[in-house]
Amino acid sequence: MGCKSFLYLSLVKVTIKIQEQNVTADLAKPLDISITLKASKKNPEAWYLEPPVIKPVQIGEWVAKVSEGSSVNFNDIYFNPHAHGTHTECVGHISEAFHSVNDSLKKFFFVAELVTVAPETRGNDQVISAKQLKSLLNGTKPEAIVIRTMPNISSKKTRKYSHTNWPYFTEKAARFLREIGVKHVLIDLPSIDKEKDDGLLAAHKAFWNYPKEPRLDATITEFIYVSNKIKDGRYLLNLQIASFHNDASPSKPVLYKLIDDENNTKN
Repeated sequence: MGCKSFLYLSLVKVTIKIQEQNVTADLAKPLDISITLKASKKNPEAWYLEPPVIKPVQIGEWVAKVSEGSSVNFNDIYFNPHAHGTHTECVGHISEAFHSVNDSLKKFFFVAELVTVAPETRGNDQVISAKQLKSLLNGTKPEAIVIRTMPNISSKKTRKYSHTNWPYFTEKAARFLREIGVKHVLIDLPSIDKEKDDGLLAAHKAFWNYPKEPRLDATITEFIYVSNKIKDGRYLLNLQIASFHNDASPSKPVLYKLIDDENNTKN
């Protein structure tokens, strides 16, 4: 007589102690805020580069593609982590000395605050100010902050950002986050700095405290996309990177809703 097994996965609760606080999250409902990298003109782009390329290896007449007679699909991938999608970077992005994000990011779970901000217009620019972030955080000091900018439309996942002068952090905004102890910033723009700033990188330097006392364990994740269905509030963040020995790596940040937390979402 046969026996059938069924697994019903509706709620998987896990309690984790992070920075002396216990948080409980539902791991059955991940909220992926990364952008998929594709070999397509629909892939987002920045920094004046062409789309990524994913193509089968070819050696002589042999093409590493099952549909063309190979036993496996075996592709080369050509992309730039800063220009082609969700990526996480460390201070090595701006430092003379080499630093690898794979060495900088050693922990992968954080309590994160998700906030939505409408950048302020200043002249021909749009900026995210310290005053705005201070108001949105309202006294909280999270280890990670996830920033969704307005307007938040799905075309962010395919936008061509080169020569668009996207919104950016003021130097004071980045310094404010550093001073309240934020270690990880995630944002839905190609950079926290102005696109064309003559190499000043004021926000990057202020957040990483470079070159005075560089914060080697702090990271910036750019090019995310946060659906409007995800409410502002506290989440458990799982920040995963590929093991690249480089200043930046493609990454996959995932949020999990907190359970039994009256302040986990803002109505």
